[in-house]
This record gives sequence, structure tokens and C-alpha cells, in this order.
Amino acid sequence: MSFNIALSGLNAAQKDLDVTSNNIANVNTVGFKESRAEFVDVYAASLLASGKTKVGDGVLTADVAQQFSQGSIQFTNNALDLAVTGNGFFATVPELGSLETSYTRAGQFKLNADNFVVNSQGGHLLGFPVNPDGSSASVSLSTAEPIRIPTASGAPTKTSEVDVRMNLPAGDSYIAGAPGNFDPDDPLTFNNSTSVTIFDSLGDSHVMTYFFVKDDPNTNPNEWMLFAAVDGKPINLVDDSTVPPSATGIIGGNVSGPLQPTGGVGGARLTFNASGDFISQIPTLADGGIITEDFTNHLPNGADILQRVQIDFNLDPTGPNPNEPTQFASNFEVTALNQDGLAVGRLTGIDIGTDGLVRATYSNGTSQPLSRIAMVNFANEQGLTQIGNTGWKESIVSGEALAGEAGSGTFGTINSSALEQSNVNLTTELIDLISAQRNFQANSRALEVDNQLNQTILQIR
Repeated sequence: MSFNIALSGLNAAQKDLDVTSNNIANVNTVGFKESRAEFVDVYAASLLASGKTKVGDGVLTADVAQQFSQGSIQFTNNALDLAVTGNGFFATVPELGSLETSYTRAGQFKLNADNFVVNSQGGHLLGFPVNPDGSSASVSLSTAEPIRIPTASGAPTKTSEVDVRMNLPAGDSYIAGAPGNFDPDDPLTFNNSTSVTIFDSLGDSHVMTYFFVKDDPNTNPNEWMLFAAVDGKPINLVDDSTVPPSATGIIGGNVSGPLQPTGGVGGARLTFNASGDFISQIPTLADGGIITEDFTNHLPNGADILQRVQIDFNLDPTGPNPNEPTQFASNFEVTALNQDGLAVGRLTGIDIGTDGLVRATYSNGTSQPLSRIAMVNFANEQGLTQIGNTGWKESIVSGEALAGEAGSGTFGTINSSALEQSNVNLTTELIDLISAQRNFQANSRALEVDNQLNQTILQIR
């Protein structure tokens, strides 16, 4: 019996050495979780045996339990390096369409040839689908999909509105013959001008210029005419309430409605009071805008010719508004000139928030939410089945996978450009290694003594 006891001690010491050696070997493995050998004594007795004199039967390895304590965070320069701070695992599948989900804390991700986010073993990182505002459409693991970074450029947006704020100089001189002699190519026929870059439906840029002509102060005091041109070619300004969106070719001045035709170009009239406040405009819309005719004669590149641009002066009928134009005795000054169109954008970067939201940014200043990294937790982490490559599988002991968003509930947050290091404490492991070695030596000595006793007994005559 003493042989068996000593042998069980040797086996236990060897197991302890193996576990400690494995921890030391993986001290630099990203996402690795150290293990601990747990032992129990063996005690067997029959119903009628005397428990007072029963000696134990040795030791048994009860479990090699993984310790899921937090590892230290190491920061990197790769946005796809991810570290979880707190509870939770990344979920991956070996290939598209697979339901064989595995879980890991190792966040060394990269892009494969098809622009999917994968780890070193080719496992596809799963994420929840998101709405245009970035909120998760679903947080069920069954709806999670492999995350893919788009290669397409950001879609362009045609300009539909331009917001203008400026000061028109009250002291400007009236140009004889104005506004009837307006010519965009002759700077002597207008007082001031300013330009803004607008975009068509294909993302091509165009220069839209606004010309301001002071009207005759004897007949129309404190009034200015506004004209517009796209790429140097005049474009008519119309009243959206009287001219249908498809109207084209409004050139020459014979148009119904409040359009102010002058010199063959349809313009708009801006009126100020004696205090320099903006009080009215013709054409007048409910929201204070002035609309161009469609771009039939201005877009030769195949873009949407029905595009129309609203010029918004933020007219407030109730009184002066700081967003309105003014007519003060100062220089011509443009304080705001903003348009809502966008050029074609190329992918410039990927941002991953602490909540796991993956967002693509484009060169045209836009960004687009792509997915939200799925986080998974378990009732009993130590019950997970190890599969190698710092990965685990769900088991009966671990309980079912519980999916959710990073930073919500019991789930930890995600750090981009960071990796979670192994949670192995090398100093502690070296001390454990010495202890296991001493334990092995002691049990070896016990086995040797048992052998000597047996030899002594056999030599008795």
C-alpha cells in the first residue's frame, strides 16, 4: 500500500510540474490564461472498517483549473488589435456560414484576402448587425455575422442646399444700368461675388458663384439682386411654388411668378430695412429658401440633371435673426457658406470604440457604422473546454453562451490598438516550480524507503 501512496504522490507532483511548466512556456502568449493543478486526498474505507486507524490512500488530481483573471494590457499601432478589459470573450467561426463557434481572449486580428476580420488561425470575428445610427439591430449570437471591412468608396451625395450668411455693404455705389446689364463675365456689372463648391449625384465638384448687384436706390432703396452661376454658366433662380421641378430652359425673362428676370438671367431680390436687417426676398418660400432651376444645361457628365439647389438665407419673418444676411456700413463679408453635398470618399481608417462599434471613416468626412463586435460570457468560465490556439468551446459545465454588447451589463469594454497579455506571473510560477520539484523529490524518497523496507523483509531468514 505504501508503494501506491508514494506513487500517487509522484504522479501528483509530476502533474504539478507539467501545469507549471505549461504556464511558464505561455508567459508571452496573448490571451493565455494560466492553469492551476488542484489535488484531493484519497480515503477509502469499508462500512465495518475502523476509521480511527485508517490511513489515507494517497493523492489524486481533481482538476486542472484555468484562472481567468485579467492580464495586463499592451498597446500597439494596429487598430485591429483588440483587448477585453473585464469579462467576456470574442466569438469566432472557422469559415463563412459555419455554426461552429469558438471563443477567445486573444485579439490579434487582421484582414484576410476578402477583407474579413480574422485571427491567426483564420477564424472570422463575429459582430452584431447595426442600424445607420450605430445602434445594434440585434444582440443575439444567432444573428451575429463575420465582420467585413468594405473596399468600396463612400457614396457621394448631391448638394441640395447651401446656407449663406454675409454682410452686403450699405455704402456700395449703384452701377449704372444695373441690374439689367448684369454679365457674370464682367466684374463691372456686379458689386460683389462669392463662390462655394457643390457636388452632383456622381460626386463631381462644381463651383457655384453668387453675384450681388445693388439696385437703383432711387426706385428700390436697400434692395439687392442675387444671381447665380454654375461653373461660370448662369443658372436661373425660381419660385419652387410656381415652377415644377422638371422645368428647364427658363431664360429670357418671360416667366410667371415672383421670379425677377434681368438681362436674360432669372435672379432673386433681397430687401433690407433702414437698420440693415433682412426683411424679405423674392422668390419667397415657407422656409426662406430660393431654388435654382434644374441642372439640365449644367451637367454634361451624366449626373442627375434634375438636381436643384436651395439657397437658404434663413429669413425670419418675425424679426432680426443672427443667421440672416445684413446690410451694414462695412465691407462685404461672408460669415457662413455651407453646403450639404459630399464628394466620393475613399476609405481612410477604421475606428473601434470601447462599446465594440466598428466604424469606417472616409476621405469626404463621412463615417459609416459597419458592425458591433459580439461579446460572449458564460456562467462558469472554468467549465469551458480548451481547444488550443488560446480558444475555448462551450460545454455542459460552462453553461450556454450569453451574448451582449461590450460595456453593458457584466460585459467588459474593448480596447482597440491593444492586446491582453498572459496572466501568468513568472515569479510565482518559478516558486511553484521549486515547490513541485521538492515535492517530487520527497515522494521519490518515500518510494525508495519503501523499497528498502521490502528488501529488508525479503532478506529475513
